[in-house]
Amino acid sequence: MAMAFEVCAWDKPGNVDRCHDYPDTKLEHFLASVIFCRSALEKAEQRKGSVGALIREATILTGRHKGGNTHFGAFILLIPLIMGGTIRDASEIVRQTTIEDALDFYDAFAHTTVRVRDEDELDINDPKAKEELIKRKMTFFDVMEYSAPHDLVAREITQGFPLTRYTADLLITHQNEINPISKVFLKLLSEYPDTFIAKKFGVSASELVREKAAQVLAGKIRSAQLDEFCLDNGYNPGSLADIMISGLYVALGEGWEWDH
Repeated sequence: MAMAFEVCAWDKPGNVDRCHDYPDTKLEHFLASVIFCRSALEKAEQRKGSVGALIREATILTGRHKGGNTHFGAFILLIPLIMGGTIRDASEIVRQTTIEDALDFYDAFAHTTVRVRDEDELDINDPKAKEELIKRKMTFFDVMEYSAPHDLVAREITQGFPLTRYTADLLITHQNEINPISKVFLKLLSEYPDTFIAKKFGVSASELVREKAAQVLAGKIRSAQLDEFCLDNGYNPGSLADIMISGLYVALGEGWEWDH
């Protein structure tokens, strides 16, 4: 439900929603992924598998369409949260991950077209990267910690899901308002430069999007203008969309009312 609610919310500047698609990725691709990944998420709830193996399984299951990566970052967040049941337990599960989890995660990454930094000694596209993981004895948590300075999702994993908690609290606060998901997403966008944008276009681009989102909240520009600006430039705040999903998941588990 969290994944479906996120993509169907309108409007979310720069991202696929029920009112616009990307040339190669459409709303239907996201909704299909929600259905395709169910068995992996059910295994996570039953703790039938490890973090890395379940991220890999969910990623492979959702790769059956031609829309590219839809939920890879979301799976990184959701799998531990589903396995743990609470943010606290999810954080502990991540800390207890193994080298095998890291290797499975790299296998999962290889099934995506997720953008990586141009210079990275543990580049997923380097055939020797997995050998380096083994040499360094890096667990999944270690890989996330290595990536955290440049990646919001990795930072979220290693720091105990603070933005997930923040997002869930915002959703509960705004649940009686119209379009609460869109309002919360815009607030996140105004406060945190999106690292998915930064990887593709540089830190200055992600900061510019953040500044424009703040202008929307201040009433200086319209949300539609920010949306048009992001789409024209290819700015896709995908990392914050992933955190929106994890926040929705936690809020739903805590009784957030979506259908009143």
